[in-house]
Amino acid sequence: MAKIFITHSYFLRFDAKQWENQQPYAPLATLYVASVLRNAGNEVFFYDVMFNETVEQMEKVLTQQQPDVFIICDDGFNYLTKMCLTNMRHAAYEMIGLAKKYACQVIISSSDSTDHSASYLDKGADFIVIGEAEQTMLLLVQAINDKQPIFNEIQGLRFLHNNQLISTPKRENLKDLDTLPMPAWDLVNIESYKQRWLAKKGYFSMNIGTTRGCPFKCNWCAKPIYGQRYNSRSPQHVISEIQYLQQQFGVQHIWFCDDIFGLKPKWTNEFSTLIKQEQIIIRFKIQSRVDLLLEENNIVALAQAGCDEAWVGAESGSQKILDAMDKGTQVQQIYEATGLMKKFGIKPCFFLQFGYLNETYEDIKLTLKMVYELMPYDIGISVSYPLPGTKFYDMVKDQLKGKTNWTDSDELAMMFNSTYPGEFYKKLQRYVHSEYRKRKAIKAWQQHRDIKKVLSLLFRIPQTIKLKAQVLRYVKL
Repeated sequence: MAKIFITHSYFLRFDAKQWENQQPYAPLATLYVASVLRNAGNEVFFYDVMFNETVEQMEKVLTQQQPDVFIICDDGFNYLTKMCLTNMRHAAYEMIGLAKKYACQVIISSSDSTDHSASYLDKGADFIVIGEAEQTMLLLVQAINDKQPIFNEIQGLRFLHNNQLISTPKRENLKDLDTLPMPAWDLVNIESYKQRWLAKKGYFSMNIGTTRGCPFKCNWCAKPIYGQRYNSRSPQHVISEIQYLQQQFGVQHIWFCDDIFGLKPKWTNEFSTLIKQEQIIIRFKIQSRVDLLLEENNIVALAQAGCDEAWVGAESGSQKILDAMDKGTQVQQIYEATGLMKKFGIKPCFFLQFGYLNETYEDIKLTLKMVYELMPYDIGISVSYPLPGTKFYDMVKDQLKGKTNWTDSDELAMMFNSTYPGEFYKKLQRYVHSEYRKRKAIKAWQQHRDIKKVLSLLFRIPQTIKLKAQVLRYVKL
């Protein structure tokens, strides 16, 4: 059997914003692949680069392990890897170079290698896995073990043959997710994650995926790994993993990292019932859509199960922009869903997106009006980001002049011709965050007489005035 070295290319150190946040999650997709390969009898060594300072730190371990197969499998459940940040791409290139020094067969599975397969193969990778990785990886490693070059018969691969790029047919998605083994959590140094969470947040959170894919058609959203489908694990299967994580690692909080959690109310209600029956006490956060959070019974089931935060893609307070994005939601639904979540003790959190095509300052003001009227628990602000494979990318690809990815998750670069220059959107993000926090501080003082919040206003108010003036300066140009 081949000796397998499996890792990922997300170095927390290479993303300044996320390093400062210190809320890391282990690479879930990588751990699924490690588990499948190990269950098939392969010797699997997982090397976690999450907290490494440099790529070179890996070489000592490679020298010790002397693997036959070197796998970089990035986490398709995490939006940070879906963004294909160039810092991580360059790290992956370096890792490929190191692996080839040790004569390894190099296999890559990631959103970025899907989009840029030729570049990864040119850097020395032997195979790029396209789509869901587990079954393709298993068959590929078996072929390497058997020394049978039948690679063109394995679905879901790209590789070079006689300097020609070969793409085999797409592999059908796995429908019964309960057939997958539990991620190889035992291979991770969980304590290194736990201590960072406790120091930063005072509790420990881990990630679980209950589904794969998303059936909705937002035209800027890329789905290179799991696609436009929706398959789910059974509630019982998920409950078993929660119990395992609590018993083994003392997890207190879960991030359900699905693109869409609880699409089917029946699933949500059964999950909530099992949580109660098993006497599980857990808090969790989810990602969902406002149109899925309009049924009171669904909200009640989520709240009773322990849902603490629900992040929704509000995106914009302008119906014109939502329609242009093919979002399929209404501004009024954002208002209604937010009210329902607050009613039952779930903290609504908004993803906001500025800079979409033809967005005017009037559209931006509608978004700000929505945020300040609803005052969600938290907000995350980004700008429109064109990724290959999306309708939005096709609309702007002729405007992309060399730069097609951000360096890190806080770069906020505009890579196409938007209404305003890129610097405007950076100022806008800072202004909206400052104004939002100012309003939260005022509200906290009114409700709780929190003196710390009042003191923060001494800084927040002049900062907000200054930032607003900078934003308006661009609008008036």
